[in-house]
Amino acid sequence: MSWYYDFKPTKPIETDKGIKAKSKQGDFVKNWWASRWLAAMERVIDRGRLQRGRSYARKGQVLSLQESKGQIKAKVQGSQRTPYKVTISLTPLSEKDWEKVIAALAERPYFVAQLLAGEMPQEIEEAFQAAKLDLFPGRRELIQECSCPDPAGVCKHLAAVHYILAERFDEDPFLLFRLRGKVQEEILASLGSGLADTETAVLSEYNPASPLSASLNNFWRIGSEMESFAVHIAPAEEPYPLLERLGDPDFFPNARRWLVKAYDLVAETAVQLAYQTEENLGNK
Repeated sequence: MSWYYDFKPTKPIETDKGIKAKSKQGDFVKNWWASRWLAAMERVIDRGRLQRGRSYARKGQVLSLQESKGQIKAKVQGSQRTPYKVTISLTPLSEKDWEKVIAALAERPYFVAQLLAGEMPQEIEEAFQAAKLDLFPGRRELIQECSCPDPAGVCKHLAAVHYILAERFDEDPFLLFRLRGKVQEEILASLGSGLADTETAVLSEYNPASPLSASLNNFWRIGSEMESFAVHIAPAEEPYPLLERLGDPDFFPNARRWLVKAYDLVAETAVQLAYQTEENLGNK
């Protein structure tokens, strides 16, 4: 064990002003995008520095964290009285690249709906890949510096900042976009204008339905427009995708075991209803 591990961190002079992680034990974050950020950091740091970094984050040794375009600056109280300065830099995307990303996002209404709701779509990287870009930075793209004497590429002070940063990502997925050069309002405005053009085109071709009073007798019958409509029901490529995405809720351990049974029953009932004839439905 090197001398560097023998030093204990000095407690922040003003403990109340330290940024303490919300996580007290176990996982630091819940959402997939924040987990993805942490996983990239944890692959390039040894276990000892990783444990110290988590401890620093939970004790409030990260004194400050400032965000700017393409950069995070922080101060971390280490073994010396003077806090260490940490910088994490990420190359912002150019305006031309952002135009490609926005265009790719606009082609996926489901992505747009989630972003408008303040969520990060699980498959959002598909839109970036379609533009031949990456949302999450690669190892070469991320420049990390700390003023401490540790010769490691990622020291425990950097690790502590990454853990606090991941919690920020967990609460605000648009932080990652801001580091890439676009604020939430700019992205949503660009996507919103694209949606408005689409809605205008759709409305121009829309033929309103006949009044309800003229269709009461046939309201629940399928019209002639649907005669050629085909339904194909097939098993999902990934069973229980929603459960895989959400995981077990904190208030209900082993919930998956019970929810799987419910999902199977709902799916079976839905298939039966989908393939019942109109006469059979009328008899029930």
